[in-house]
Amino acid sequence: MSALPETQNVAYQVWQLMFVSPSGRKRIMVSDAAKLGYSFNNTLSRVYLRAPYHSNESDVSTVSGVNMNMVTSTSMYRQRWLLLLIDTTVSCPVDGTSFTDTTLTWTVPSVIPTLVVQESTFLSKNILMGVDGQVIVNPEEKNYLLEHNKTHIGITIPIGAEGGKLKSSVSGGVYGVIYSIDLFLEHTWTDADWQTTKYTVIKSITTPFMPQIPTVINTTLPEERLFNVAFGHFLPDVSLVTVAIGNVPFTPREAQHQGFKIYETPFSNRTKGFILEVSFDDPHVLKEYVNRNETKYTLLVNYTVSVGPEMTLYYHAAEVECVVADIEIPEAVGHCDEENLYLAIPTFGLHHYWNLYLGNKLLNQHVAITNGYLPATNSTHLILQIPLFSVGVVYEDVSFQKIKARFDVALRKVRTMETLQMFSISCNFNSSAFIICHPDGTIMVSAQMKTVPAIDMSKTKLRDSSCKPREYNEGHAFFKFHVTTCGTSVRFEGDYIIYENEISYEKEILPGQSIWKITRDPDYRLTVLCYYRAKETLVLGAFASDPSTSPLFGSGTMVPRSNTCTEG
Repeated sequence: MSALPETQNVAYQVWQLMFVSPSGRKRIMVSDAAKLGYSFNNTLSRVYLRAPYHSNESDVSTVSGVNMNMVTSTSMYRQRWLLLLIDTTVSCPVDGTSFTDTTLTWTVPSVIPTLVVQESTFLSKNILMGVDGQVIVNPEEKNYLLEHNKTHIGITIPIGAEGGKLKSSVSGGVYGVIYSIDLFLEHTWTDADWQTTKYTVIKSITTPFMPQIPTVINTTLPEERLFNVAFGHFLPDVSLVTVAIGNVPFTPREAQHQGFKIYETPFSNRTKGFILEVSFDDPHVLKEYVNRNETKYTLLVNYTVSVGPEMTLYYHAAEVECVVADIEIPEAVGHCDEENLYLAIPTFGLHHYWNLYLGNKLLNQHVAITNGYLPATNSTHLILQIPLFSVGVVYEDVSFQKIKARFDVALRKVRTMETLQMFSISCNFNSSAFIICHPDGTIMVSAQMKTVPAIDMSKTKLRDSSCKPREYNEGHAFFKFHVTTCGTSVRFEGDYIIYENEISYEKEILPGQSIWKITRDPDYRLTVLCYYRAKETLVLGAFASDPSTSPLFGSGTMVPRSNTCTEG
């Protein structure tokens, strides 16, 4: 054009454009082309044509697998005898982008047929790439990759690389990011028709939405009894709006006033997170007694964050648990006096973590009083006074005037009923008179017989005269028999089965001739009664292996009846 100086002073409206498309040829003035979205200009050294993508005059073709949008046009200038024709064909890629989880790749054909008429003379001279309008001389220093071969030129960029922009977004309630970068490619080549051609393409590339679900990282140290929870990773364009702890929402400032700590922390990959610290002992923390001596602390958190310049709200719920062995199982101590057993049990955790059970029955105030126990409490302990012959006492060994007795209480979890501990007190007692009704139906009686005159205890017996005392001395006799032997009778009264026998004395008859029989021995009878609950079943064997489920002993009484003399 420098050879035609007269054209430099002509207004650009004198130019005409001729478009060639599959529908035919179209010639229009430059002024009319502007109304269709085209831009045309000329300088001292060049003619400039800018065409919109996908115009009516454009066409799409595939070159080496890449779709190209082309506008085939000739710019014409006519004045008198002069006709100037300039090929202003434009061809630009409309796709050629591909993505992985970590990279984006832009591919452009090495040779574009509409711009190179004689491909056999094509010679690539130089290929440059750039970002944001700036040429990158050494792409590998920024982890960019520029590759080319006979058919393609490819630029690969790590997602998040320098020069581009990461932006937070929310799609379908999911947090993620979008990465965008402005690339350009400059390819210089020569061919027989055009000598040197510099082909420049500018491409703004934006990745699809990439979900990046935030994670909750539990860095709690149990010994500090403090939840330490990190929530991230987020880009700088995310801010914390509220955090709900135990379903109670707090702004960051309100949370600080509540005693929680919330602060931002940077991460190495130019992201950030939010740190939350909450004490195990805070009332918003759920506490559950688990295993034998542990507490499970549960922190329920709901985060609300504002995302991106649009300030879209994103919600994320988390549940953080920490199990700590911080519960001390109580230990009981006991002692005995002449008539009672005593158990002192720590009250810490009682009725909250665990309860006391007598067999399978909850040992509460009502049961204790009904069974004849005397409960008392102080600031640290529950003290149970258990009379020797009260309900729940187990008689481990019974002999003449001696009893080894035991009392058991089970410590069980409130929720699961699991037995954690057995509290037991066992003592030896000296007792001159007693009746013990064993769960297996064995009755043991130590009878003290005070008569005037004294009787020979070796001659005492039960209803069945063959049932004699096992042991005796001058004032006592010890009998041991089963409810099914020795003439024992049975009857039912209300909720009880009552077994009855009688200890009596074989009187000595003095010789005489009259019909009246004279004896010098007193008439003595001792009625023995054992009461068992009708719903309880007598068991075989002396003792059960598990004290917490051992059947209860029955209760017994002795009713004496004596006369100083009898005529019969």
